[in-house]
Amino acid sequence: MSTAIALAGNPNAGKTTLFNELTGARQQVGNYPGVTVEKKQGTCISEAGTFEIIDLPGTYSLTAYSLEEVVARDYLVNEKPAMIVNIVDASNLERNLYLSVQFMEMGIPVCLALNMMDVAQKRGIEIDVDRLSEILSIPVVPMVARTGKGKKELLAQVAKGIDNPASPLLISYGQDIDEALDEMEAIIRENQFLTDTYPARWVGLKYLENDNQILELGSTRDKETAGKLTGIGEKVNRHMLSTLDTHPEGMIADQRYGFINSVLKQNVIRFAYDRNRLQRSDQIDKVLTNRFLGPLIMVGVLAALYQFTFTYSALPVEWIERIFGWISGVTDAVLPDGLLKSMVVSGIIDGVGGVMGFVPLIMFMFLGISFIEDSGYLARMAFMLDRVFRIFGLHGSSVMAFIISGGIAGGCAVPGVMAARTLKSPRERLATLLTVPFMNCGAKLPVYALLVAAFFPRKQASIMLILTLISWMGALLVAKLLRSTVIRGEATPFVMELPPYRFPTLKGLWIHTWERTWQYMKKAGTVILGISILIWAMMTFPGLDDKTTAQFESRRTAIADTVQAGGVNEIESAAKSDALSPRAREVKDTLAGINRQEALARLENSFAGRLGKALEKISYLAGFDWRTNIALIGGFAAKEVVVSTLGTAYSLGDVDPGSPVSLSDRLAKAPGWGPVTAFALMIFTVFYAPCFVTVVCIARETGSWKWAAFSVGFNTALAFLLSVLTYQIGSMIIQ
Repeated sequence: MSTAIALAGNPNAGKTTLFNELTGARQQVGNYPGVTVEKKQGTCISEAGTFEIIDLPGTYSLTAYSLEEVVARDYLVNEKPAMIVNIVDASNLERNLYLSVQFMEMGIPVCLALNMMDVAQKRGIEIDVDRLSEILSIPVVPMVARTGKGKKELLAQVAKGIDNPASPLLISYGQDIDEALDEMEAIIRENQFLTDTYPARWVGLKYLENDNQILELGSTRDKETAGKLTGIGEKVNRHMLSTLDTHPEGMIADQRYGFINSVLKQNVIRFAYDRNRLQRSDQIDKVLTNRFLGPLIMVGVLAALYQFTFTYSALPVEWIERIFGWISGVTDAVLPDGLLKSMVVSGIIDGVGGVMGFVPLIMFMFLGISFIEDSGYLARMAFMLDRVFRIFGLHGSSVMAFIISGGIAGGCAVPGVMAARTLKSPRERLATLLTVPFMNCGAKLPVYALLVAAFFPRKQASIMLILTLISWMGALLVAKLLRSTVIRGEATPFVMELPPYRFPTLKGLWIHTWERTWQYMKKAGTVILGISILIWAMMTFPGLDDKTTAQFESRRTAIADTVQAGGVNEIESAAKSDALSPRAREVKDTLAGINRQEALARLENSFAGRLGKALEKISYLAGFDWRTNIALIGGFAAKEVVVSTLGTAYSLGDVDPGSPVSLSDRLAKAPGWGPVTAFALMIFTVFYAPCFVTVVCIARETGSWKWAAFSVGFNTALAFLLSVLTYQIGSMIIQ
């Protein structure tokens, strides 16, 4: 039986790295009950025992100001893990210990994982680990999570300390607060007020800190006792304001830091050289975050990422296309003609295969993004973009939501929308979650890759960089429009901590890359498969009426009647042979033309074809034909469906659907297609309505379907307008 261990710590302290190191591939990702904050848990099997590891959201405090803090605290209180492994950045010990002190105040068993010891040593910081452990009376383990150093020692200490109960840490907060706490504690114990869940002194602290969650909980449990505690808190607050010009929560924070300073001064930490000396990360940042050089370098990094992705994924993509082409050909030869064959070849193989063919490209893209993220440069990108975001009425924290959504291609709008909840201002939050769907998520990548391969084969990286810049510019301009009209309000300040630069480990890169790639593959094999079959059915039924079918059959019979001395046998040989006489070739080409016309007529007469034809009355302005319209309608469910639908549509309209010809080649040769049409379609894909899951997420996050509907309607109208301008202007330039 496994024991539950919680991983907790400040953002950028290495918590996720340690979680990956402990659990490897034995991970599960979901949401905490009732909220959409991500919950990661996994199993750690070691010599010290088997542990169930829960990765809590990163937080700086346990006072319930943000949803992450509430989730972390609720888990610790309600689930009562056997121990907290508190990951602490050894190079920023004073700041990181603030959260550790709050864990200890709750009386929960804590093991301190002193991470990034290598970074601390490079900065000339020396820590007496044994002395720190002795003063705090908790186990302290030095380690380097990204290399696995200290992992065994950490697990041994966890196993050793699991059965040892911990007493709440007592800190003096000054005479005024201490006296108030003593009075509160007596009242709390006498009335057993929340003591079934929290330590009595800790409850008093929360009342002095005006913790909304505890205040609401207390009022529902015992209004009389809650009123007494609130009265004491208000009395202390008035006294401290008149005498010290401060609030109790400010004094409590000061005294916690005072306690931490007193601990560190007891020969726990010393510096081998001047603390003000410029460190390596700071020296690098002077260049990479420079006001003028920084943005240019950032664009260069993105260009290099796309060049790397398209250069090294080209051959694997070609292999997979050939494999699916071979499977399609074999299936076409084995299965008899009929609906089953059509569904398997056109609906499943050509539909899902078109999406799966881009798995190598997705994998290489995620690999590059993981390297940028794990190295610490992603945080610098957010820091630099904050300067720009403020101009457009957004908050610096919006940057991470944009990047998560696919700001450098390959993300997902759903977690991007969820990430917007970290913004304190409701207006900035709303503007952020309405514009993050413009980013180039992983679902849009196959669409871009398909069109770029077909029409811009020598400029793939450049086109991707242009699309990235267009998505950012469009999102910022729309945000400015919204913040100037329907979502007016003042901007709030942005504070961000930059982690030190690190060289990513191969294991960490592999885990991050595989997690994201597997999510893409799983989606292709489930959601996309179901939608592909549904769209195939819409493209197949109701078929042609008897009169039209008879007309095509009559034309074929007429061809047969004109053939001399061979009849149907010559036609059959003409249809199958590669070495043909001029007469036989003419017969074969004529028959192929009739078959192609019949296939297109059947597709046009289908439910999907009729809808696409109806929309073509206005979509022609953007260069979209009826088959493209069908694909874009399917994209409302999931953007990858655009590729699978085009694969199905052009397969059903082909006289030889089992032929090993890639979808890119089919589009490149199809009438009505060209570079201008392709680019207009990419522009439409950038901006049009979010996928269905994202729309639902927007409704949940805003608490109203009004904004979700606005996102669908406004984004689609904007996308169509921009694609029309792109096609019309592009067509005039080419002419």
